[in-house]
Amino acid sequence: GSRGVAVVTTTCVSLSSILSCIAFYEVALCASACYIRIAPWIFSELFDAAWGFLFDSLTVILLLVVTIVSSLVHIYSISYMSGDPHSPRFFCYLSIFTFFMPMLVTGDNFIQLFLGWEGVGLASYLLINFWFTRIQANKAAIKAMLINRVGDFGLALGIMGCFTIFQTVGFSTIFACASAFSEPHHYFLFCNMEFHAITVIRILVFIGAVGKSAQIGLHTWLPDAMEGPTPVSASIHAATMVTAGVFMIARCSPLFEYSPNALIVITFVGAMTSFFAATTGVLQNDLKRVIAYSTCSQSGYMIFACGISNYSVSVFHLMNHACFKALLFLSAGSVIHAMSDEQDMRKMGGLASLLPFTYAMMLIGSLSLIGFPFLTGFYSKDVIPELAYTKYTISGNFAFWLGSVSVFFTSYYSFRLLFLTFLAPTNSFKRDLSKCHDAPILMAIPLILLAFGSIFVGYLAKDMMIGSGTHFWANSLFILPRNEILAESEFATPTIIKLIPILFSTLGSFVAYSVNFVVNPLILALKTSTFGNRLYCFFNKRWFFDKVFNDFLARSFLRFGYEVSFKALDKGAIEILGPYGISYTIRKMAQQISKIQSGFV
Repeated sequence: GSRGVAVVTTTCVSLSSILSCIAFYEVALCASACYIRIAPWIFSELFDAAWGFLFDSLTVILLLVVTIVSSLVHIYSISYMSGDPHSPRFFCYLSIFTFFMPMLVTGDNFIQLFLGWEGVGLASYLLINFWFTRIQANKAAIKAMLINRVGDFGLALGIMGCFTIFQTVGFSTIFACASAFSEPHHYFLFCNMEFHAITVIRILVFIGAVGKSAQIGLHTWLPDAMEGPTPVSASIHAATMVTAGVFMIARCSPLFEYSPNALIVITFVGAMTSFFAATTGVLQNDLKRVIAYSTCSQSGYMIFACGISNYSVSVFHLMNHACFKALLFLSAGSVIHAMSDEQDMRKMGGLASLLPFTYAMMLIGSLSLIGFPFLTGFYSKDVIPELAYTKYTISGNFAFWLGSVSVFFTSYYSFRLLFLTFLAPTNSFKRDLSKCHDAPILMAIPLILLAFGSIFVGYLAKDMMIGSGTHFWANSLFILPRNEILAESEFATPTIIKLIPILFSTLGSFVAYSVNFVVNPLILALKTSTFGNRLYCFFNKRWFFDKVFNDFLARSFLRFGYEVSFKALDKGAIEILGPYGISYTIRKMAQQISKIQSGFV
């Protein structure tokens, strides 16, 4: 039954998280990377893709994050999904996801990475569509699948390009040969134009990362993915799957280092995503959607940290972000559970007295997210803009300023969420408030553990992962000496530049307070003016990305498919030249021939 399924899956995932802790100790702390070759899988002439596991520092960090977050989410789901008749199916899907994610992280060649990549996409589809009777959930799941297909197409092309150039898909071989193939005379010929091969491969692979990590352009599926149950949003769309793109860029760092153009593209895309998602999250009203945009924004930070070739900082931020974002989502789930499935923030308020524990957890998560000094987010998040500043390039400065402004918006929407949900005068129905209950013990345990993570992990892991001269990453991340700027950003950046993120985040919290609490005639005038209304509409409708996609891309594709492919070709030319036309011609000819035969002997 449902209890048995819950017990079995949770036990297995918890065991795997304990094992990944052991692996972390052996591989990362004892500095002995491990390479296991299990069995041949696809073997055809030069093309050799074996089942193999590659455990280096990068892998074990990701394993630690994935298994621990997944096990906490499993424990949380036991309580959260207890009333659902389909909870066995839910736990099966969740475990499928938790299986494919380590496959993605530990694979030692591109094919195995691609297997895990597609697998988590499938699990994401199944879980978003978990309540399959809701039209919104169907639409969101199909959208997530389709947009990820665009990204996966790019990734598949990138893998093929890798095989074309390097004649192999194994990571170790490709990374060893990267420098030899980075010369300009290795190029792809396309339409009689020469394109630098490694740059092309990298940009294609990055398109895959854009799809999976919800970067600008292919981001529209992430906020819609909130239709699934809350534990899903926490596990997949916050902590693990959305960061798979970042993991892949970090894993391919030797290749990215040899194509500076690809790095510039990554920096720009990441910075624009962080800014775009932060501005959009400011005016959303759905509790989970705000946090979803926050995820989008933070993954933009990670991507542009990779773009300024500081992969270590990026993975560090990934780990910290997994802690506090899972905490935020699970607390939001606790609120929604207490309010009998009400997600609109405008219909909440005053819950701090009713849900003190959840409020505390949400507060810790939000403070960590905005980079409150000496919490987890502070250590990774504030390093990224100052590294960008130290690049002294156009892309670096661009990323620095967009990132700093995003910090302001991040702080604003985090506090707006806290104010509207917990502190504002209440707006909710009496029947909801009468049934309001704080998190039961099974939901509270994961929250407490994640809260400790959100407070201490950054401080504990900072020197190990991004300290000056740390040996931790060994050979898993590669940075060209000319791109190495950690020391310079540490000692050469002016203090005022280092303080900009903190200043902006405090400013954001004050603005949120004044807009949502203090009755201010200026703010009121802005809210009621036409310009304010337009602005609200623009941000609330997510910069009209969905509208543009639907009107200009999807509609024209569908029209083409119906008018040209279906009517003109399938039902037109092919039918006339094919079965229908032949049978018609033969019938007519038979009539003509039968006229010749008059019947007289």
